[in-house]
Amino acid sequence: MSDNLYILGIESSCDDTSAAVLNGNRILSNIIANQKVHEKFGGVVPELASRAHQQNIIPVVHQALAEAGITKQQLKAISFTRGPGLLGSLLVGISFAKTLSIGLNIPLIEADHLQGHILAHFIQPKEGDIATPKFPFLCLTVSGGHTQIVLVKSYFEMQIIGQTIDDAAGEAFDKAAKIMGLGYPGGPIIDKLAKEGNASAFKFAKPNIQELDFSFSGLKTSFLYFLRDELKKDEAFIENNKADLCASLQHTIVEILLDKLTKAAKETGIKEIAVAGGVSANSGLRNALRERARKYKWNLYIPEFAYTTDNAAMIAISGYYKYLNNDFATQDVTPYARSQF
Repeated sequence: MSDNLYILGIESSCDDTSAAVLNGNRILSNIIANQKVHEKFGGVVPELASRAHQQNIIPVVHQALAEAGITKQQLKAISFTRGPGLLGSLLVGISFAKTLSIGLNIPLIEADHLQGHILAHFIQPKEGDIATPKFPFLCLTVSGGHTQIVLVKSYFEMQIIGQTIDDAAGEAFDKAAKIMGLGYPGGPIIDKLAKEGNASAFKFAKPNIQELDFSFSGLKTSFLYFLRDELKKDEAFIENNKADLCASLQHTIVEILLDKLTKAAKETGIKEIAVAGGVSANSGLRNALRERARKYKWNLYIPEFAYTTDNAAMIAISGYYKYLNNDFATQDVTPYARSQF
């Protein structure tokens, strides 16, 4: 690592405004401003999200620099999320990054949000070292908007070998939580209640999808119809079985994810296995991954909780490796809504 290679990361793809500073691959700060305004709507409202980013971005960047103990003049480059995400939200981060790069006369580096989640495994703490995946490795990337199995051949070469054909796993959690009246975001609420329930209490259908792809729309529909039928018999069914419903649903989603990941590991012969994305914070998924790792002798890599949700540290580490590769963006770069890798 080059001394004093300070890179600022900016993440604004959805409803979290985040800025981080890395010195090489070592984390110095990672600040995230959450937007509570969306909770009453049961989901992210794009217009409100972009307005909140405009309010948050300058304070968040200022705090990231202050916590890192550096001035903006010491930055060597600015890495920003180009996509995928909400275009209005992305524009705020990109516009800020462009303006700051001109003012400081330092290069811009674009980062893909999903690749950032994967590369978060290579962020090192301020002191000491943590184990990182060895290439090639498989990464199960699971969030509210994406569910993928990615074959990671290098920092820059990644191939999606399986993905959802409809809903993402995180979306299934959120929609099921909404059906049960649990609030938003639903994933963490279901995870908490599932710890008190019986995962074998109820059985839900698993989709029969070919190859390594996923599907969660059928599970969501069967869950909805199951509750509709039970509520006809007992109006208090959800309230009386909340923990068991959450545990059973979570168990089903985790089994769907891990059955495909296990199949991918067998087909490729790869035993370096990682997980990334917001749903990687789910305790049921983490525990099940550890069990599979023991059974199949995988070398398993699970990110710190700080790097599971949307954060700028993962964008900064993407920028670090691109900086070393002299891979810079131009001022005419534009955001994209869907992943391009």
